[in-house]
Amino acid sequence: MTDIALRNAKPRAKPYKMGDERGLFLLVQPSGGKLWKVKYWIHGREKKLSLGAYPDVSLSKARQKRDEARELIADGQDPSREKQRAKLRAREAAGHTFGEIAKELLEKRKREGMAPRTVEKTEYFLSVLNPALGTLPVSDITAPEVLAVVRRFDVRGKHETANRLLQLASRVFRHAIATARLASDPTRDLRGALTSPKVQHFAAILDPVRVGELLRSIDGYEGMGITRLALQLAPHVFVRPGELRHAQWDEIALDDALWIIPAEKTKMRRDHRVPLSRQAVAILQEIRSITGLAGYVFPSVRTRTRPMSENTINAGLRRLGYSSDEMTGHGFRAMASTLLNESGKWSPDAIERALAHVENDGSRRPYDRGERWEERVEMAQWWSDHLDTLRNGAEIVPFPERGTG
Repeated sequence: MTDIALRNAKPRAKPYKMGDERGLFLLVQPSGGKLWKVKYWIHGREKKLSLGAYPDVSLSKARQKRDEARELIADGQDPSREKQRAKLRAREAAGHTFGEIAKELLEKRKREGMAPRTVEKTEYFLSVLNPALGTLPVSDITAPEVLAVVRRFDVRGKHETANRLLQLASRVFRHAIATARLASDPTRDLRGALTSPKVQHFAAILDPVRVGELLRSIDGYEGMGITRLALQLAPHVFVRPGELRHAQWDEIALDDALWIIPAEKTKMRRDHRVPLSRQAVAILQEIRSITGLAGYVFPSVRTRTRPMSENTINAGLRRLGYSSDEMTGHGFRAMASTLLNESGKWSPDAIERALAHVENDGSRRPYDRGERWEERVEMAQWWSDHLDTLRNGAEIVPFPERGTG
C-alpha cells in the first residue's frame, strides 16, 4: 500500500477494503470516506479496531497505531477495550476540572457555615485562579502552572495574597484527593517558593490617657451619624469588625442585655454571646431609633439589605485623624484585652472568652454555657464604666503590678 494508491482510491457502489499488512486495512466507503481499521484476534475472537480517517491519519501513522495495538495484544490486553477506557478517562477528566472541584469545595464549606465575608474572599481568589487553571483537569495541573499564577502577586510585593492563593489551590487539590479524583497535591512541591508575608499586628491605642482622647474624639465625630454610633459601640463590645457590621436586630435582646452572634458569622464557627452593658444598650437604643426594628443594625447608606462597608470604621478613624499605624477597627479588641488584663480584676479565661478565643483543649471548649458567664457580665459593665472614666479625663491611677499589694 502506498500514499499514491490511497489518494487515488475511488468510491464504489459498495464499501471495499484496501489491505496493507499485519491486519491493517483501509475501508473505502461509497460516500468517499476512507477509514483505517486493524483486524486482530484476542481470546479466540476476531475483532476490529478503528484507527481514524485518511488523510487525517496518514499511512505511516496508521501503521504506528497498528503496531501499538499489537503490543497491547502481545501483553494480553484488548486494544478496543483500552480505547474505550481511555475515552472514559478523558470524559471523567473533563468533569474533574479545577474550576468544577473548586466550586464543589466552596458549596461544601458554605453548608458547613462559612462566614459570608470568607465566602466573598474565597470567590475573589478563585476568580484569580480560574482563568489559568479553571478549565484544566486537576490530574493534569503541574506545580509550575500553579506557581506561575501566584508568583505574579509575589513579585509585586503582594506576598499575603500570593500565599493565600497557593493555600486555596492546595485546598482544592486536597478536596480532589479526598473525593478520589486526584492522587497527590502538586502544590506540596512549592513549599518555600513564595516570600513569607510579614506578620502584621492591628494597630491599637493601649495607653489609658490616649484611650480617653480617642473616646472624646469619637463623641465629636461630625460624619455620618450611624458611623459615629458604630465607633461608640465598638469599644464597649470589642467584637471583630465583621461581626459588628453584620449585626442584625433579631440577634440582639435589649431587654435581656444580650447579643448572640450566630456561628456562621463568627471566625470560630460557634455562637458567641456578648453581654451588653447599660452604656452599650443605650447606644443600641439610639441606633434603633434611626435604623428601625429589623434588618442590619448598621445598614449600608445605599441599601438597607446590605451591611455598612467593611471600610466604614477605619475610614471614620482616619477622619478623626488616627492613621492606620495608630488605630484600627480591630484595635478595639487589643485595647480591651490589654487593659482588662492589666486591671488584674478579671480572670484571663473570662477575658479570652469575651474575645471569642477558643482554647485548643477540647475539654474547655463548651464555654458560654454557664461557667464564667456571670464574671463576663460583671466585667462588661466594669469595662464600660472604666471607658466612661477614661473619656471624662478623670485622674488615672496606674493598675498595681501583679503580685504586689
